[in-house]
Amino acid sequence: MPYTISPAFSPALLTDLYELTMLQAYFVERMSDTAVFSLFVRRLPPQRNFLLACGLDDVLSYLEQLRFDQPALEYLESLGRFSRPFLRSLEQFRFTGDVYAVPEGTPVFADEPLLEIEAPIAEAQFVETFVMNQIHLQTLLASKAARVVEAARGRQVVDFGMRRIHGIDAAMKAARAFHIAGVHGTSNVAAGQAYGLSVSGTQAHSYIQAHDAEADAFRAFARLYPDTVLLVDTYDTLEGVRQVVELARELRDAFRVRAIRLDSGDLLALASGARRLLDDAGLHSVRIFASGSLNEEQIDRLLSAGAPIDAFGVGTDMGVSRDAPSLDIVYKLVEYAGHGRLKLSPGKSLLPGRKQIFRVERDGTADHDILGRRDDAVAGRPLLEQVMVNGRRCRTAPITLDEARAHASGEIGRLPARVRALLPSDPPYRVDLSPALARDRDRLERAHEA
Repeated sequence: MPYTISPAFSPALLTDLYELTMLQAYFVERMSDTAVFSLFVRRLPPQRNFLLACGLDDVLSYLEQLRFDQPALEYLESLGRFSRPFLRSLEQFRFTGDVYAVPEGTPVFADEPLLEIEAPIAEAQFVETFVMNQIHLQTLLASKAARVVEAARGRQVVDFGMRRIHGIDAAMKAARAFHIAGVHGTSNVAAGQAYGLSVSGTQAHSYIQAHDAEADAFRAFARLYPDTVLLVDTYDTLEGVRQVVELARELRDAFRVRAIRLDSGDLLALASGARRLLDDAGLHSVRIFASGSLNEEQIDRLLSAGAPIDAFGVGTDMGVSRDAPSLDIVYKLVEYAGHGRLKLSPGKSLLPGRKQIFRVERDGTADHDILGRRDDAVAGRPLLEQVMVNGRRCRTAPITLDEARAHASGEIGRLPARVRALLPSDPPYRVDLSPALARDRDRLERAHEA
């Protein structure tokens, strides 16, 4: 039998059980008015000055294709929890609503909607789990990658994280999110095929070890891949660089090695020593690529100290967002049947109604945001756009990854320097409520207290 990535399942069942039990309750109670659900992050992690919205395209694809196939219906029937009339209704279940969202690659802040879904309440409710799953992971990882790219100061960053990321789907979506955030390439070949990303790789220590001499390994690899990167730290790093210099003397004009790779040790001292050896040999065009448990803070320290490193491979730390592995992301009902809805639980309050984010800029730099009602007439550039109407995308051709990447670069570039920085922003970026939205919240709170 051919190998399958995972056991077969119906995509419509990528949900939590309680979404289905609520659907049956809405069905029995004949509740079908329009609901508005808002997806947002309650608070930023301490290590983040902003989040980079990501994952929208996967959400829209899911909404367009949402169906309960026969195996899904048979499985649900086997659970003994659902009536036959309800299961028959699922045969025709489709998403027919509207979606408003910030474009992928847009910086957002606490309480600001990444997207809002408007649909009959059963449709809007049911998609919660998948929407949160996709937006959470990709926004989390894009936000981490944006910090790594910022730390690299224009130098290339390559994603090396696949082997330690939490599963295959996460590795694919991570490579996608990293590209939007500005990462140059990935070692993930499947992501290269699926998304058209630049794939990149060097060589393994085991290849060097498998040869009797390091010089033999370098010579053989450079013969097969002339424009390669040679890994020099298997034994003695600077001696490995000397072996590269000897190979250049041996091959003369046929020498086309692009870079050496440092993967361990004191990267500042080793990069400086390697650069001297290469330059003394006239190998000024051979670049230095560094990897080995790197994160944005280590990259920033290396470059601040003057390390002559030209590119970085970043793996686990970026792939799992080690310092902030989750976001306080929620998907909450904010309007039903034309009326704003609140939640007053301590630390979990909501802002009612359909919303818009207005970004106020001064001389091309974002100054602050105003979170308002969608129909507010306030200063600032509106960020939420309608991306789906009646269950179909507004654009016939989805935004490409490169367009999202260019958007992210431009929008991050508009942020104040203190917000782009790795250290906590002082003061934090300001998000104000519009007077109209504040009045709606206060009015509903008073009504619940009465």
